[in-house]
Amino acid sequence: MDIEQNQTEFIDHFVKQASSLKGSALSSVVTEATSHPSLFAFSEILAVPNVVELEGTEHSVYLDLLRLFAYGTWSDYKSNSSRLPELGSDQALKLKQLTVLTLAETNKVLAYGQLMQELDVTNVRELEDFLINECMYAGIVRGKLDQLRRCFEVQFAAGRDLRPGQLGGMIRTLSNWLTTSDNLLVSIQDKIKWADNMSELDKKHRKDVEDRVEEVKKSLSMKDGRSKGVTFLEEVTNCEQANIDIREHEEIYSEPGGVMDYEEDRSRPKRRRHPIS
Repeated sequence: MDIEQNQTEFIDHFVKQASSLKGSALSSVVTEATSHPSLFAFSEILAVPNVVELEGTEHSVYLDLLRLFAYGTWSDYKSNSSRLPELGSDQALKLKQLTVLTLAETNKVLAYGQLMQELDVTNVRELEDFLINECMYAGIVRGKLDQLRRCFEVQFAAGRDLRPGQLGGMIRTLSNWLTTSDNLLVSIQDKIKWADNMSELDKKHRKDVEDRVEEVKKSLSMKDGRSKGVTFLEEVTNCEQANIDIREHEEIYSEPGGVMDYEEDRSRPKRRRHPIS
């Protein structure tokens, strides 16, 4: 996110300043860094040799203050305020913003009651204004305010500096995530292979069905052809039979000299039939 990408130039600026100063002169650098509205990471400044050398000196409170902003919360400050420098308004605001980031690390749904207690906020309106104006508009978190359930649903939160000893736990978490991802990848690949096999079987089945349909079409076509052939032969046979009947009929009613006229037949004397003795 932009809030994390923009850290580099600010960090480089304060690292250069801390590297050029020593002792009490570093107090101004620590105060300026912890008050900067766009700086939310401090581990690089803590690693500067001149800053590390403050440990055990009269100026070690500024080293403790820097550690508080790197790893701590507003509650931590209240518990140790007696041995830490008093915070300005910008520093107090920054530490409360960092507190929200710490809470979002372990829970993506933050109850209003928990937030009001951790941030020393007395009412819901003040809390929602802080989350909207000082956190979401600043780009360090993104989420949704649920007034009905009285909670803040976190969708994104900028990361904080790793606390001492936290690196091992993060490595284990990332290792577990990598193992889970590898197992998921194997499962996805198996599913892809299964889907490919099913696709090939489906194609083969479709091909078999299409081939079968073509065979049935050809079979029906051949049967239809044979049926038409039989009908044609029957018609030819019927025609030939009709011709035979006509010829027979003509033979019955005709003589070698041609067809006899009906009137001519009446004028001829009838032949007498003699009984057979």
